[in-house]
Amino acid sequence: MSFSDRIREIREGFERPFWVANISEIFERLSYYAVFAALARYLHESLQFPTQQAASLSGIFGGAVWVMAIVGGALADRIGFRRALSLAYFILSCSYFLVGSIGTPWMAPIRNVLPLGLVVGIILFLPALGVALVKPSVVGTTARASKENVRSIGYSIYYTLVNIGSFLGPFLAGWIHSRMRVENVFRLAALSVFLMFVFVLIFFREPSRIDEQQTTSLGQVGRNLFTVLGNGRFVLFLLIFSGYWIVFWQQYLMLPIFIHDYVDATANTEMILIADPVIVITLTVAVNTLTRHIPAFRAIVLGSLITSVAWLAIGLHPSVWMAVLTLGILALGEITQSPRYYEYISRLAPSGQQGTYMGFAFLPIGIGSLIGGWVAGKLLHYFGEVLHQPNRIWLAVSGIGLMTTVLLWVYDRVFLNRSESSAQTAASKI
Repeated sequence: MSFSDRIREIREGFERPFWVANISEIFERLSYYAVFAALARYLHESLQFPTQQAASLSGIFGGAVWVMAIVGGALADRIGFRRALSLAYFILSCSYFLVGSIGTPWMAPIRNVLPLGLVVGIILFLPALGVALVKPSVVGTTARASKENVRSIGYSIYYTLVNIGSFLGPFLAGWIHSRMRVENVFRLAALSVFLMFVFVLIFFREPSRIDEQQTTSLGQVGRNLFTVLGNGRFVLFLLIFSGYWIVFWQQYLMLPIFIHDYVDATANTEMILIADPVIVITLTVAVNTLTRHIPAFRAIVLGSLITSVAWLAIGLHPSVWMAVLTLGILALGEITQSPRYYEYISRLAPSGQQGTYMGFAFLPIGIGSLIGGWVAGKLLHYFGEVLHQPNRIWLAVSGIGLMTTVLLWVYDRVFLNRSESSAQTAASKI
């Protein structure tokens, strides 16, 4: 097929809802990662939370999003993608504005009645409701509004736009934080998703269903949960792999506070965080090409190992540039395991239950953020404030990652039978 034919195929293969939904996803991810990049320092410096509590609350913000995505998909199917996206962006615009307004005088009556930690926890939970509706709506629209011959290209476009948003978020957050009060980062995020609320209302039309299958009810989601929990081997894998995300999320939960408090108080921590998405955007295709012959589970183990040792760089020589190098190595681990992780989940699921199992594949991401926030707070307090040896924080983080890698290797040896291993090896050579 010639280049002009390919362009024509892409132009004719996607309906308008595809482009509207995926363009809106850029701004949703921009808002999310701008907030995540600035949140820990905002809680610690502006709202005066101790490092332990600031990190834990940041973990709640990141974790609730992925846990609630399980329910969000079913709800989006029931009410329709147009309503789901509109409701999501309205919720996100209000909640991000509230996050940046916690310390304002007009919020004083609420702060005087309720403990500040409870107020922040409730408000940080609100964005999870919005994001949980956005993700399945955009992915579902990509499926429904793409012709079969370009659907794989559609998902590539979706993944690329997600990473563009994850790059722009910390970049703009750093630009704003260097010139204005950090509260303005959250107002930017609120404005960004509010514009998407208007954009969706004007331009988005509900895509037609690609089949006549009945949508999943919330009750079915509950039954799916029991189905998954009944597979002990799968649950064990999810719990072990949560350790990877505990280590990965420290770039947002702990690294900004560490750099500001123990490396360089003038450093623009939000700008530092763009190192990860830059590497992901530029090297994903190359790394996937190099690792395509590695069986899926071994790629997961390798990615976990790379992510684990990444933190040793800043642990051995704390500096801004070592932080950038650390995040670069971290990104290599991410793009080594991430595509193969979903491939492995699809192979692990029993026949006819792939959809159910893929719906729960996001759980380790949420568990990792929730536990990672608690871990970050404990490590910052103990090694930084009690022992005054903050460099050892990263030895502990690497230790968690290496333990996860070992447990994954043991899981592979114990639970993966020879037929599964042979199937993976054969599939990797295709």
